[in-house]
Amino acid sequence: AAAGSWLRAMALCNLLFLMLPWLVTAGRAAAPGCKIRITSKGLELVKQEGLRFVEQELEHISIPDLHGKEGQFQYNISGVKVMDLQLALSNLHFQPPQHLAFNINNASISLRFRRQILYWFFYDIGSINASAEGANIRTLLKLSMDDAGRLQISNMACNASIARMQTGFTGTLRKVYEFLSTFLTTGIRFLVNRQICPALHYAGLVQLNSLLGTVSVRSPVDEHISIDYSLLSNPVVSPDTLDLDFKGMFYYRWNETLVNQAVAPVIKETERMVYVAFSEYFFNSAMDAYYRAGVLSKEIAGEEVPKDLEVLLRASFLGSIIMLSPAVVDAPLKLMLQVLAPPLWTIKPSGISVSVVALLNISLVPVDHPTIQLSSMTMVSSPRAKQGLGAVFTVLSLSRPDRFRIYSKQSALESLALFPLQTPLKTLLQLMIMPILNERTKKGVPIPLPEGMDFTKEVVTSHMGFITVGADLHFSKGLREVIEKYQPARALTDSRSCHGPHLLSHLPL
Repeated sequence: AAAGSWLRAMALCNLLFLMLPWLVTAGRAAAPGCKIRITSKGLELVKQEGLRFVEQELEHISIPDLHGKEGQFQYNISGVKVMDLQLALSNLHFQPPQHLAFNINNASISLRFRRQILYWFFYDIGSINASAEGANIRTLLKLSMDDAGRLQISNMACNASIARMQTGFTGTLRKVYEFLSTFLTTGIRFLVNRQICPALHYAGLVQLNSLLGTVSVRSPVDEHISIDYSLLSNPVVSPDTLDLDFKGMFYYRWNETLVNQAVAPVIKETERMVYVAFSEYFFNSAMDAYYRAGVLSKEIAGEEVPKDLEVLLRASFLGSIIMLSPAVVDAPLKLMLQVLAPPLWTIKPSGISVSVVALLNISLVPVDHPTIQLSSMTMVSSPRAKQGLGAVFTVLSLSRPDRFRIYSKQSALESLALFPLQTPLKTLLQLMIMPILNERTKKGVPIPLPEGMDFTKEVVTSHMGFITVGADLHFSKGLREVIEKYQPARALTDSRSCHGPHLLSHLPL
């Protein structure tokens, strides 16, 4: 029995030992390949654009007609229109753990509407100018990650109040029923107050979410690879910042995943409006995807081979050519250069470098005869990289290699014989492989920002394992322009009215 217990204990220990790597990986949150921070300065710019959007929404609120009877006094109010808004005192700020608070204080709303009034035997029609004073609006927007990994406004609380209502009458009976204005001002104040929050609910939960929907979670970069910008977790809000962690992974096929073992990017700065950080994983996943797609190779033959290099290669391999087949000494050359593994990016405070290992096969291709291989060599290079940022794209370019070496796959002796080819083959690598990589990176990759929002005055800083880009924000398009381009079609009944769908009702957080 004791032996059986000992064996069971050993089996359990072995099982735990085998599961330990999985348990460690499962317990560790996935590190982001891309991280974005929006600061209070950036939020202030968003507030200015958002305030214009809110004004436009409130100017078009739909207010139903009002009618009633008080003794011998009967009235009907119709055609209520917002004529002017004064939203001078407003505030948009971060509110932990996941919220944005947008408040408007002491606003005024000027209204105009038509009246029909019957008092005893006197009937009168005309217009009324009214003003809602001391309007206070409190909204709280909850930010979260949806099922697709996209940022969304998942909930919104709203509270609106109007301190007082003033009216001005015109018409023949103005003096007669001015004292009855209490009935009208109370009713209009109730109606206007009841329409503010539904209008803002629609603006937040439908229209602003349609704007956030312009950020592609998975989108093609070119004809070969795509990128995954899905959020890894809900946004993290502090009193001064909003942080978003994105997967930031390139892929060749949608179901491929590259394990992220790179250092997670860390953003500590708050001076600029926005910061974007990219880890080594972001760039390495791009090279891995291109490698899987089979596009990191190039072949040149015949007239495509530079003349200086051709003369040098023929002189270097003349002995081999004569030994193999003297009759083909003048046959065209073919150079086949193929990357052996995904290029590896290394980011340090001193800059960015890329390690490239490529195989170069040098052959003769005589007409109507089989190809004759002269040499097969491995080339190792570490070019420097320069990172830049366009309006909404991150762009990289590779420069001349700092380090370069070649060695033969066949023998150490041949590696020594290849030493004179070091400089021309280094140039060849720069002419063949660098353009391939630069062609893939110079087009840039979209930054996960809503349409119409661009970066300006970018500053790139390299850290150990990641880079950060600090920038200011600029709206190249207004919120209204982008929202009207993408928002869902409105129902026949305006969903901002009091009869709108349940989405417009008060939603507690």
